[in-house]
Amino acid sequence: MASRRLRRLLAAGLAAAGLTGCADLGYYWQSVNGHLTVMNAARPVKDWLDDARTPAPLKTRLALAQRIRRFAVTELQLPDNPSYHRYADLQRSAVVWNVVAAPEFSLTLKTWCFALAGCVGYRGYFSEPDARAEAAQLAAQGFETSVHGVPAYSTLGWMNWAGGDPLLSTFIRYPEGELARLVFHELAHQVAYAQDDTVFNESFATAVERLGVQRWLDARSSQSTDEARQAYAAFDARRQQFRALAQATRRELTAIYEPNKALVHVPPAQAALKMIAMQNFRERYAQLKASWDGYAGYDPWVARANNASFGAQAAYDELVPGFEALFEREGRDWPRFYGAVKRLAGMPKSERHALLEINHGPAIAGMAAAHAGQ
Repeated sequence: MASRRLRRLLAAGLAAAGLTGCADLGYYWQSVNGHLTVMNAARPVKDWLDDARTPAPLKTRLALAQRIRRFAVTELQLPDNPSYHRYADLQRSAVVWNVVAAPEFSLTLKTWCFALAGCVGYRGYFSEPDARAEAAQLAAQGFETSVHGVPAYSTLGWMNWAGGDPLLSTFIRYPEGELARLVFHELAHQVAYAQDDTVFNESFATAVERLGVQRWLDARSSQSTDEARQAYAAFDARRQQFRALAQATRRELTAIYEPNKALVHVPPAQAALKMIAMQNFRERYAQLKASWDGYAGYDPWVARANNASFGAQAAYDELVPGFEALFEREGRDWPRFYGAVKRLAGMPKSERHALLEINHGPAIAGMAAAHAGQ
């Protein structure tokens, strides 16, 4: 009954948005049906905890997730709503598979525009074969493409009336620090969201996750938390080293692709320089990996690295330093920080990016406040 009601309401939403006759109707319906399948699979965490058939390790993780959820509200001032109070076992490795695409000589992602979320640099599918079919079509058009499984996504608070975003089997068994990081990240999307600006939105959520997980681990004291803190520190150190390497490679590729460079008129020369940059990236990665005591988690990413994957990664870290500086400028006060971010989200895209790229807290906050007073 609830499923039919949700479908009717979402169908009415598509009609109200004028989408029922659009060429992409099939895509919208797979999104609706895919999301409803996830929602229908979700049950309250309390039911899972009270069920004798629930495996003990899963109960432990669900209880931990609820403590993380409470911490998100009480300490990080993230939204207190139905999200992450239910759990769904999807019995697959990802909840959706995102397709990203970029031209041969550009890191600028192709964008897709949607009725509620605006324009974003990816297209998500609840079926991996469908995602790969879309990627193949784009590749045939000359794009470099990447398909990656996503453990969670945010409905931006729009579905809280129907139970909110659930905890999922695709991430519930993450190490403690990573589980907290993901929950904080997705909840941050419900705080502030700028349409048509994937880099702003994802960088903000990444800043919240980084700041939040450190506070979560620092606030707890036990042997298990000490182990979690050490595990997260090692994991995060590798991640930051890898992101720094990828960022350096993005700068090299951007210089090769710059439209004001003479080589833009000589595609074979551009292709040769691009090949050298990619080879240098893989060689530097091999050197970096040698210091990681056998950790090889980035191997698949490196093997498939192309303009699309580099462009997608940029969305998650490009503006993070600016957001972290803003947090410091606002006295590490979460409500003040969120208020400043919301003011930035209300600015024109080029203006808010320029302010964050300055990476100077006082300048960001001052100019954001001035804009709010206009």
